[in-house]
Amino acid sequence: MTPIRLADVLPEAELIHSRETLENAIERIADEIRADYDGGLPPLYITVMHGGMPFASQLAFALGERGLDLEFDYLHATRYRGQTTGARLAWLHRPATPMRGRRVLLADDILDEGHTLLAIKQWCEDQGAGDVRVAVLAVKVHDRCVEGIEAEYVGVEVPDRYVFGYGMDFQEQGRNLPAIYALKA
Repeated sequence: MTPIRLADVLPEAELIHSRETLENAIERIADEIRADYDGGLPPLYITVMHGGMPFASQLAFALGERGLDLEFDYLHATRYRGQTTGARLAWLHRPATPMRGRRVLLADDILDEGHTLLAIKQWCEDQGAGDVRVAVLAVKVHDRCVEGIEAEYVGVEVPDRYVFGYGMDFQEQGRNLPAIYALKA
């Protein structure tokens, strides 16, 4: 079976949030985080790869402009592995930085049902993190989110459709699009 190319679906995809909207949302989130992280050691800023990378990078720059220093690490845990539906969580890389007693800020692209983010947050807590907060570019609007996970910092809401761009992929394509799109309904 031949995979569907992004170039075949993008012309009919719906633009959900423009680059300007996303950049404004990231600036707002940075203000919120800066207000919450005043003083003390720099938070441990963990990017959830691959999807979280574009958002996390832009947010880190915005936080730096506001005078908030960060200590960087990353993790790679996925349930999708190039598919459009999730399976069992696979850990591809765990952070190397000790978390005991630290304030941890997780940065990811989207909070959909929350299985992955919940497992990541619980793992950070199991490592002794003193406080774990979640920043996401987007939250999908539906009633299927698992209990026990929410994002303290949210950029935008997206509809309950397959979305891609700005870190989110369509069959491992389109993560570097500077906007969020949804497949044709």
